[in-house]
Amino acid sequence: MQDLLIFLPTLFMLLAIGAFAGILAGLLGVGGGIVLVPAFYYAFSGLGYDNPQLMQICVATSLATIVFTSIRSVLSHNKKGLVEWSILKSWAPGIMFGAMIAVFVAAKLPSNTLTIIFGILGFFLGVYMAVSGSDWHIADKMPTGVSRGVLSSMIGFLSVLMGVGGGSFAVPTMTLHKIKIHKAVATAAGFGLAIAFPSAIGFLITEPPMLGKPPMTIGYVNIPAFLVIISMTMITAPMGAKLAHKLNVKTLKRVFALFLILVASNMLREAFWVN
Repeated sequence: MQDLLIFLPTLFMLLAIGAFAGILAGLLGVGGGIVLVPAFYYAFSGLGYDNPQLMQICVATSLATIVFTSIRSVLSHNKKGLVEWSILKSWAPGIMFGAMIAVFVAAKLPSNTLTIIFGILGFFLGVYMAVSGSDWHIADKMPTGVSRGVLSSMIGFLSVLMGVGGGSFAVPTMTLHKIKIHKAVATAAGFGLAIAFPSAIGFLITEPPMLGKPPMTIGYVNIPAFLVIISMTMITAPMGAKLAHKLNVKTLKRVFALFLILVASNMLREAFWVN
Protein backbone atom coordinates (compact mmCIF):
# COMPACT_ATOMS: atom_id res chain seq x y z
CA MET A 1 0.00 0.00 0.00
CA GLN A 2 2.85 2.36 0.88
CA ASP A 3 4.51 1.66 -2.49
CA LEU A 4 1.23 2.48 -4.25
CA LEU A 5 0.91 5.78 -2.41
CA ILE A 6 4.45 6.68 -3.45
CA PHE A 7 3.87 5.74 -7.08
CA LEU A 8 0.45 7.38 -7.59
CA PRO A 9 1.71 11.02 -7.64
CA THR A 10 4.34 9.99 -10.21
CA LEU A 11 1.67 8.26 -12.30
CA PHE A 12 -0.52 11.37 -12.34
CA MET A 13 2.49 13.54 -13.15
CA LEU A 14 3.45 11.32 -16.10
CA LEU A 15 -0.14 11.35 -17.41
CA ALA A 16 -0.15 15.16 -17.34
CA ILE A 17 3.33 15.38 -18.89
CA GLY A 18 2.30 12.92 -21.61
CA ALA A 19 -0.73 15.04 -22.51
CA PHE A 20 1.42 18.18 -22.62
CA ALA A 21 4.15 16.48 -24.66
CA GLY A 22 1.68 15.22 -27.25
CA ILE A 23 0.21 18.69 -27.77
CA LEU A 24 3.70 20.19 -28.13
CA ALA A 25 4.67 17.55 -30.68
CA GLY A 26 1.75 18.47 -32.88
CA LEU A 27 1.63 22.19 -32.17
CA LEU A 28 5.25 23.37 -32.22
CA GLY A 29 7.05 20.52 -33.91
CA VAL A 30 9.67 20.48 -31.16
CA GLY A 31 8.98 16.88 -30.17
CA GLY A 32 7.59 15.80 -26.85
CA GLY A 33 10.99 14.49 -25.78
CA ILE A 34 12.14 17.96 -24.82
CA VAL A 35 9.63 17.70 -21.97
CA LEU A 36 9.69 13.94 -21.41
CA VAL A 37 13.42 13.53 -20.75
CA PRO A 38 13.60 15.90 -17.75
CA ALA A 39 10.19 14.63 -16.55
CA PHE A 40 11.45 11.04 -16.54
CA TYR A 41 14.69 12.14 -14.89
CA TYR A 42 12.91 13.89 -12.01
CA ALA A 43 10.35 11.08 -11.66
CA PHE A 44 12.89 8.25 -11.49
CA SER A 45 15.22 10.24 -9.25
CA GLY A 46 12.32 11.13 -6.96
CA LEU A 47 11.43 7.44 -6.64
CA GLY A 48 14.97 6.72 -5.48
CA TYR A 49 16.43 5.05 -8.57
CA ASP A 50 20.10 5.85 -8.97
CA ASN A 51 21.31 3.87 -11.96
CA PRO A 52 24.77 4.91 -13.25
CA GLN A 53 23.11 5.47 -16.63
CA LEU A 54 19.76 6.83 -15.47
CA MET A 55 19.81 9.61 -18.05
CA GLN A 56 20.18 7.03 -20.84
CA ILE A 57 17.04 5.27 -19.55
CA CYS A 58 15.18 8.60 -19.70
CA VAL A 59 16.44 9.31 -23.23
CA ALA A 60 15.61 5.80 -24.49
CA THR A 61 12.13 5.76 -22.96
CA SER A 62 11.42 9.17 -24.48
CA LEU A 63 12.53 8.00 -27.94
CA ALA A 64 10.33 4.90 -27.68
CA THR A 65 7.27 7.11 -27.08
CA ILE A 66 8.24 9.38 -29.98
CA VAL A 67 7.89 6.45 -32.42
CA PHE A 68 4.14 6.41 -31.80
CA THR A 69 3.69 10.14 -31.30
CA SER A 70 5.44 10.88 -34.60
CA ILE A 71 3.27 8.46 -36.55
CA ARG A 72 0.11 9.94 -35.07
CA SER A 73 1.31 13.50 -35.64
CA VAL A 74 2.53 13.07 -39.23
CA LEU A 75 -0.70 11.36 -40.26
CA SER A 76 -2.70 14.24 -38.78
CA HIS A 77 -0.57 16.82 -40.62
CA ASN A 78 -0.71 14.81 -43.86
CA LYS A 79 -4.50 15.12 -43.91
CA LYS A 80 -3.89 18.86 -44.35
CA GLY A 81 -1.43 18.17 -47.19
CA LEU A 82 1.44 19.89 -45.38
CA VAL A 83 4.05 17.12 -45.16
CA GLU A 84 6.93 17.68 -47.63
CA TRP A 85 7.47 14.03 -48.52
CA SER A 86 10.33 14.76 -50.92
CA ILE A 87 12.33 16.36 -48.09
CA LEU A 88 11.41 13.60 -45.66
CA LYS A 89 12.43 10.79 -48.02
CA SER A 90 15.74 12.38 -49.03
CA TRP A 91 16.75 13.30 -45.46
CA ALA A 92 15.63 10.12 -43.69
CA PRO A 93 18.68 7.93 -44.53
CA GLY A 94 21.16 10.41 -43.07
CA ILE A 95 18.98 11.01 -40.04
CA MET A 96 18.70 7.27 -39.34
CA PHE A 97 22.46 6.83 -39.74
CA GLY A 98 23.22 9.62 -37.24
CA ALA A 99 20.63 8.22 -34.83
CA MET A 100 22.15 4.72 -34.84
CA ILE A 101 25.65 6.07 -34.24
CA ALA A 102 24.34 8.14 -31.32
CA VAL A 103 22.89 5.04 -29.62
CA PHE A 104 26.35 3.46 -29.35
CA VAL A 105 27.89 6.74 -28.19
CA ALA A 106 25.17 7.42 -25.59
CA ALA A 107 25.42 3.90 -24.14
CA LYS A 108 29.07 4.52 -23.29
CA LEU A 109 28.68 7.96 -21.73
CA PRO A 110 28.25 8.59 -18.00
CA SER A 111 24.72 9.67 -17.09
CA ASN A 112 26.02 13.00 -15.83
CA THR A 113 27.71 13.74 -19.17
CA LEU A 114 24.46 13.06 -21.04
CA THR A 115 22.64 15.36 -18.60
CA ILE A 116 25.13 18.13 -19.37
CA ILE A 117 24.69 17.59 -23.13
CA PHE A 118 20.91 17.83 -22.74
CA GLY A 119 21.23 20.98 -20.66
CA ILE A 120 23.59 22.76 -23.05
CA LEU A 121 21.70 21.87 -26.22
CA GLY A 122 18.34 22.56 -24.57
CA PHE A 123 19.51 25.97 -23.37
CA PHE A 124 20.68 27.05 -26.82
CA LEU A 125 17.53 25.69 -28.47
CA GLY A 126 15.47 27.73 -26.02
CA VAL A 127 17.46 30.88 -26.76
CA TYR A 128 17.07 30.32 -30.50
CA MET A 129 13.30 29.83 -30.16
CA ALA A 130 13.09 33.00 -28.05
CA VAL A 131 14.96 35.33 -30.44
CA SER A 132 14.50 33.83 -33.92
CA GLY A 133 12.18 35.49 -36.41
CA SER A 134 10.14 34.12 -39.30
CA ASP A 135 12.23 36.22 -41.69
CA TRP A 136 15.51 34.52 -40.74
CA HIS A 137 16.91 32.71 -43.81
CA ILE A 138 20.33 31.44 -44.84
CA ALA A 139 19.38 29.89 -48.21
CA ASP A 140 16.48 29.65 -50.64
CA LYS A 141 16.27 25.84 -50.68
CA MET A 142 17.21 22.80 -48.61
CA PRO A 143 20.79 21.47 -48.88
CA THR A 144 21.54 18.56 -51.16
CA GLY A 145 24.45 16.15 -51.72
CA VAL A 146 27.22 16.06 -49.12
CA SER A 147 25.80 19.00 -47.18
CA ARG A 148 22.48 17.20 -46.78
CA GLY A 149 24.23 14.00 -45.69
CA VAL A 150 26.28 15.78 -43.03
CA LEU A 151 23.45 17.95 -41.74
CA SER A 152 20.87 15.14 -41.65
CA SER A 153 23.30 12.89 -39.77
CA MET A 154 23.95 15.67 -37.24
CA ILE A 155 20.20 16.13 -36.70
CA GLY A 156 19.79 12.41 -36.03
CA PHE A 157 22.87 12.23 -33.80
CA LEU A 158 22.11 15.26 -31.61
CA SER A 159 18.41 14.38 -31.34
CA VAL A 160 19.20 10.94 -29.91
CA LEU A 161 21.68 12.36 -27.40
CA MET A 162 18.86 14.59 -26.15
CA GLY A 163 16.11 11.97 -26.49
CA VAL A 164 14.00 14.25 -28.69
CA GLY A 165 12.20 14.03 -32.01
CA GLY A 166 13.59 15.75 -35.06
CA GLY A 167 11.58 18.93 -34.66
CA SER A 168 13.96 20.56 -32.20
CA PHE A 169 16.67 20.73 -34.85
CA ALA A 170 14.74 20.05 -38.06
CA VAL A 171 12.20 22.87 -37.81
CA PRO A 172 14.89 25.58 -37.48
CA THR A 173 16.86 23.92 -40.30
CA MET A 174 13.86 23.97 -42.64
CA THR A 175 12.63 27.45 -41.77
CA LEU A 176 16.14 28.84 -42.28
CA HIS A 177 15.93 27.39 -45.80
CA LYS A 178 12.59 29.10 -46.55
CA ILE A 179 10.28 26.20 -45.78
CA LYS A 180 7.10 27.68 -44.31
CA ILE A 181 6.69 27.03 -40.60
CA HIS A 182 3.55 24.90 -40.86
CA LYS A 183 5.15 22.66 -43.47
CA ALA A 184 8.34 22.48 -41.42
CA VAL A 185 6.39 21.40 -38.32
CA ALA A 186 4.47 18.79 -40.32
CA THR A 187 7.57 17.36 -42.00
CA ALA A 188 9.54 17.35 -38.74
CA ALA A 189 7.02 14.86 -37.34
CA GLY A 190 8.30 12.40 -39.94
CA PHE A 191 11.89 13.23 -39.02
CA GLY A 192 10.98 12.16 -35.48
CA LEU A 193 10.03 8.68 -36.67
CA ALA A 194 13.30 8.34 -38.62
CA ILE A 195 15.18 9.25 -35.44
CA ALA A 196 13.16 7.37 -32.85
CA PHE A 197 12.51 4.01 -34.53
CA PRO A 198 16.12 2.82 -35.10
CA SER A 199 17.38 4.35 -31.85
CA ALA A 200 14.57 2.81 -29.77
CA ILE A 201 15.41 -0.61 -31.22
CA GLY A 202 19.07 -0.04 -30.43
CA PHE A 203 18.34 0.94 -26.83
CA LEU A 204 16.00 -2.04 -26.37
CA ILE A 205 18.77 -4.51 -27.20
CA THR A 206 21.46 -2.70 -25.16
CA GLU A 207 21.58 -3.54 -21.46
CA PRO A 208 22.35 -0.85 -18.84
CA PRO A 209 23.92 -1.57 -15.44
CA MET A 210 21.48 -3.44 -13.19
CA LEU A 211 22.16 -1.37 -10.06
CA GLY A 212 19.34 1.07 -9.34
CA LYS A 213 17.45 0.31 -12.57
CA PRO A 214 13.69 1.10 -12.50
CA PRO A 215 11.58 -2.09 -12.54
CA MET A 216 10.27 -3.47 -15.85
CA THR A 217 13.00 -1.80 -17.87
CA ILE A 218 13.87 -3.69 -21.07
CA GLY A 219 17.27 -2.63 -22.29
CA TYR A 220 17.17 1.09 -21.59
CA VAL A 221 13.40 1.50 -22.14
CA ASN A 222 11.18 1.64 -19.04
CA ILE A 223 7.96 -0.06 -20.11
CA PRO A 224 5.52 1.39 -17.48
CA ALA A 225 6.60 4.98 -18.19
CA PHE A 226 6.45 4.28 -21.93
CA LEU A 227 2.88 2.93 -21.72
CA VAL A 228 1.65 5.77 -19.51
CA ILE A 229 3.05 8.42 -21.84
CA ILE A 230 1.81 6.98 -25.14
CA SER A 231 -1.66 6.50 -23.66
CA MET A 232 -1.79 10.31 -23.53
CA THR A 233 0.34 11.43 -26.50
CA MET A 234 -1.65 9.29 -28.94
CA ILE A 235 -4.72 11.27 -27.86
CA THR A 236 -3.22 14.76 -27.65
CA ALA A 237 -0.79 14.83 -30.61
CA PRO A 238 -3.63 15.22 -33.16
CA MET A 239 -5.09 17.98 -30.97
CA GLY A 240 -1.79 19.84 -31.18
CA ALA A 241 -1.66 19.34 -34.95
CA LYS A 242 -5.14 20.86 -35.30
CA LEU A 243 -4.19 23.82 -33.12
CA ALA A 244 -1.06 24.38 -35.24
CA HIS A 245 -3.26 25.21 -38.23
CA LYS A 246 -5.46 27.62 -36.27
CA LEU A 247 -3.11 29.54 -33.99
CA ASN A 248 -0.33 32.02 -34.40
CA VAL A 249 2.32 30.04 -32.55
CA LYS A 250 4.80 32.91 -32.15
CA THR A 251 3.74 33.78 -28.59
CA LEU A 252 3.50 30.13 -27.62
CA LYS A 253 7.04 29.57 -28.88
CA ARG A 254 8.36 32.42 -26.76
CA VAL A 255 6.66 31.03 -23.64
CA PHE A 256 7.92 27.52 -24.34
CA ALA A 257 11.41 28.89 -25.04
CA LEU A 258 11.49 30.41 -21.55
CA PHE A 259 10.27 27.12 -20.07
CA LEU A 260 12.98 25.22 -21.97
CA ILE A 261 15.73 27.59 -20.85
CA LEU A 262 14.66 27.18 -17.22
CA VAL A 263 14.48 23.37 -17.45
CA ALA A 264 17.84 23.13 -19.25
CA SER A 265 19.46 25.46 -16.72
CA ASN A 266 18.18 23.34 -13.83
CA MET A 267 19.48 20.16 -15.48
CA LEU A 268 22.90 21.79 -15.79
CA ARG A 269 22.76 22.95 -12.17
CA GLU A 270 22.02 19.41 -10.99
CA ALA A 271 24.72 17.90 -13.23
CA PHE A 272 27.45 20.23 -11.97
CA TRP A 273 26.15 20.02 -8.40
CA VAL A 274 26.73 16.26 -8.55
CA ASN A 275 30.29 16.92 -9.60
